[in-house]
Amino acid sequence: MALDVHGRVLTALITPFDGDGRVDLGVAADLARSLAARGSDGFVVAGTTGEAPTLSAEEKLDLCRAVRRAVDGRASVWLNAGSYDTAESARLAAEAQDSGADGVMAVVPYYNRPPQRGLQLHFAAIAKATPLPVMVYNVPARTGTNLLPATLAALVDEAPNVTACKEASRDLEQVAEICRLLPPSAGFRVYSGDDGLTLPVMAVGGAGVVSVASHIVPERVAEVVRCCATGEWERARAVHLALLPLVRALFCTTNPIPVKVALRMCGFPAGGFRPPLCEPGEAERQTILRGLEAQGLLGALRA
Repeated sequence: MALDVHGRVLTALITPFDGDGRVDLGVAADLARSLAARGSDGFVVAGTTGEAPTLSAEEKLDLCRAVRRAVDGRASVWLNAGSYDTAESARLAAEAQDSGADGVMAVVPYYNRPPQRGLQLHFAAIAKATPLPVMVYNVPARTGTNLLPATLAALVDEAPNVTACKEASRDLEQVAEICRLLPPSAGFRVYSGDDGLTLPVMAVGGAGVVSVASHIVPERVAEVVRCCATGEWERARAVHLALLPLVRALFCTTNPIPVKVALRMCGFPAGGFRPPLCEPGEAERQTILRGLEAQGLLGALRA
């Protein structure tokens, strides 16, 4: 069976660093290989969870190559090429295919806060630069700008290889409007950008989740998504609600700080952070620890 490039459980992969602060490609490959065997059918590399703002373009491409080799066709690989610079985003998108990417993700430009027409022009330029499918990432809390459903629909009309969006606006009415304008029957995929909203997003037509929690509980995240997709709503709800305490712990401070610490607590050498991200305080560490203990997870992951 041919690989579904889009998939349903896409892990927003962390970027491991070694003791000198360099990207540890071997550890990234080990993590992707393990998660692909345990429920993740795709990976987004060099995204928010991957500390993209502190990575060079070459580091992003190297990560993509390493993850691609590790999963060897068992899962898709999406390279985050987006930034606040349209020309630079398009340049990186143009290199994505040669680095082994199956798709390109691009975040709404941050800091410069373009108007809706500027957003459409930005994403159209990225889509034009690559033959790969493009996933638009909307996260207003980080970017300061909300990509409106009508703008996304106009973009898809202009650039047919824009085939998906990661919606992290936390506005379910907006998600529903996207699903109305760009229905699953037309082949467009809407992914929840928040683990805590996977079930309600899928209830209004979403395809799955771009997940952080799947680093820790890939099988359970995959079960929620599978049950939603097959209409097993009672089981989906039970598993989803059981995961919420862990999800809250994984977002008790700025992502990806908690998930990296959680991986380390479970025995995986996720490494540290590049400034301005830093180690959590003791209160946050205890919150993360309690979240793992409540799920019976400590020691469950192998390094």
